[in-house]
Amino acid sequence: MKFIHVSGTNGKGSTCAFLYNILKQAGKKVGLYTSPHLLNFNERIRVNGHTISNDEIVIFMKNIQNHIRDIQPTFFETTTVMAFDHFSKHNVDIAIIETGLGGRLDSTNVIIPEVSVITSISMDHMDILGESIDQIAEEKAGIIKNSVPLIFVGQDENIHSIILEKARMKNSPVTVIYPNHATSIKVDFDGTSFCYNGSIFSISLSGEHQVLNCMTAVETAKKVCGNVNYNKISKACSFTKWPGRMERLPNHLIYYDVAHNASSISVIIDTVKTIHPEKLIIGLFCLKANKKINHIIDAINGHFSQLLVTSDEKGLLLPIDRLCSLLSHYQMKYTPISSVANGITILQKAEKKGLIGLIFGSHYIANEIYRAFEISFDRCDI
Repeated sequence: MKFIHVSGTNGKGSTCAFLYNILKQAGKKVGLYTSPHLLNFNERIRVNGHTISNDEIVIFMKNIQNHIRDIQPTFFETTTVMAFDHFSKHNVDIAIIETGLGGRLDSTNVIIPEVSVITSISMDHMDILGESIDQIAEEKAGIIKNSVPLIFVGQDENIHSIILEKARMKNSPVTVIYPNHATSIKVDFDGTSFCYNGSIFSISLSGEHQVLNCMTAVETAKKVCGNVNYNKISKACSFTKWPGRMERLPNHLIYYDVAHNASSISVIIDTVKTIHPEKLIIGLFCLKANKKINHIIDAINGHFSQLLVTSDEKGLLLPIDRLCSLLSHYQMKYTPISSVANGITILQKAEKKGLIGLIFGSHYIANEIYRAFEISFDRCDI
């Protein structure tokens, strides 16, 4: 079994989804391990369009329960072993492995991949990865292996230097993906089109950031498969979906994105403004307790005609009163809303007045959003 290892702060999941479909289109049997899930745990582990079954999860846990009792691994460590076991049993040709957190000390970092991939890096999980962007970059670059090719997204000069130095130390051949490698980029609410290496790509994911993710996946596939058919690659990318990423909710001009750090929030706001340049935006926002609110406030301040603030029904996110208190401390204007469902009702009313809705801040509200919009979520369909 061969591996592709993907780290980064933003864009890992989308890059993995593009790569998954490209390799399937090339005739490979492909495993995909990502986190977190949107609705069901099973989403984390897939093989050629099929998620791991409940029965397979139960059998695995029964088989290793003594080891769990003796070793006491973390949830993510256990899940990672489950993924490797599942891919082995299904005889996959290649497994795409997304890091859970960081890279250097991540439980996925036991593999020797065919290619290492690093997507966009920004400030997130500072309580674990470090308080500076340089420290975070060092952790992400920890997946670089001796003589293993590295593909990474060109970014901040300091980050760029750190990654290149790590690659030099490991004697890793480097390919850098820059935004200007794509031309004729057009973004609308149906997706994004662009030209790359003489081929036209039309993808269902909206935003210039998805162009970078798609190009990164294409170059990674070329490293693994050698010569590639760009028509087949373009086709694979065109039907790639990744729910919760600038997802336009059915029959509405309301978008949902799981963006939960300052960088990703800035990107989705810019994307909405690109698609709807003359429109006001009303936001529905929630957040986990471990996020640096000051950076996020800088990203959202001044971009919304109204910012609705809420929490999730399971109590996994910051309570409304706590989030409101943090926003008040930074003199942010907001409107507290008792639930995601009530917030969506307000967004729908605002939409009728010509406003664009944007729901963001967490994976943990996906179920409430899909229920409100009566979306049937196919966890196998990406």
